[in-house]
Amino acid sequence: MHKAAARIFVLLLSLPLMAQAQVGGQRGFPFLQLPAHARLAALGGVNVSAPGHDVNMVASNPALLNPEMDRQLSLSYAGYLADIKQSNVAYGFNTARLGRWAAGLNYLNYGDFVQRDATGMEEGSFSVNDYTFSLSHARQAEAFTIGATAKVAVSSMAGSKAIGLLADVGGVFQHPEQDLSVGLAFKNMGYQVRTFDGAERQAMPFDAQLGVSYKPQHMPVRLSLTAHHLYQFDVVYLDPNERGNLDADGNEVKEEKKLGDKIARHFVVGSEFIFSKNFQVRAGYNHLRRKELRLDSNAGGAGFSLGMMLRVRAFELNYGSAFFHPSGASHYVTLSTDTGTFLKRRSKE
Repeated sequence: MHKAAARIFVLLLSLPLMAQAQVGGQRGFPFLQLPAHARLAALGGVNVSAPGHDVNMVASNPALLNPEMDRQLSLSYAGYLADIKQSNVAYGFNTARLGRWAAGLNYLNYGDFVQRDATGMEEGSFSVNDYTFSLSHARQAEAFTIGATAKVAVSSMAGSKAIGLLADVGGVFQHPEQDLSVGLAFKNMGYQVRTFDGAERQAMPFDAQLGVSYKPQHMPVRLSLTAHHLYQFDVVYLDPNERGNLDADGNEVKEEKKLGDKIARHFVVGSEFIFSKNFQVRAGYNHLRRKELRLDSNAGGAGFSLGMMLRVRAFELNYGSAFFHPSGASHYVTLSTDTGTFLKRRSKE
């Protein structure tokens, strides 16, 4: 078992070599990189190693699918700036013959827009939305779990659609004695099978992520550290048209890339304060988000995130607040339940 799992991990490690470096703004379906539920949003938006029963985490790493997620049904809603709304549903189940699975549907609505002709005359309105259907499967071999997700992504704008077929693959190592897990995921590998009318085919928003989560034995906190964009070291973008500062002689000095900043932009830090099995508080920090979405004069809370979990009987409520911009935060609400509880009640009745 150990040898088989090791071979699969070696295969996973080789996958980034197949990916090409990608420039921001030139990839299709960028909404696939957004957190779709409250827990992930509160942990900084990127996490491939945090264990637990939250079936939504399968979207981050299919290898996180585990027995605790069986019969878990979860509904999520997020409100962004400019009245953009996101909805997500996820469900985990186990079958005797085919093993453990999870299915998900993610939907973003950007609202209605005024449609005009070439002269500026109003012709009506049109809508813009994105949605994804995913199906995940995972298998466990002792301390290792290997998983994969197949996805169909659709972007619709004014009646024109772009369609992509994508896949995620991942692995998780769970320490047999300690609360320590290591996750590795390669996300959004695929191909755009249909483009918008007259548009060129775009690359998919591929990412390679590696993370570790650890809870000390006598401390009520789980810490996570996740590295992303492993296939490309320099992810810093400096606007060549931005004016620099003036030195003592009046010469313009442009901002230069720094090694520390290059490294820090690859990492996301998350923490979960576990006061009890019914109540948790979460916090996260995403350095890349803070550097890219800050204003020249003010960074505000950009890059930081907060959240909590409250469980009451058969229902679990998760809340996350992520600051994508100094102007304000985006809010996530996730409601989950174990459908097996209701099935047991009906059988007793």
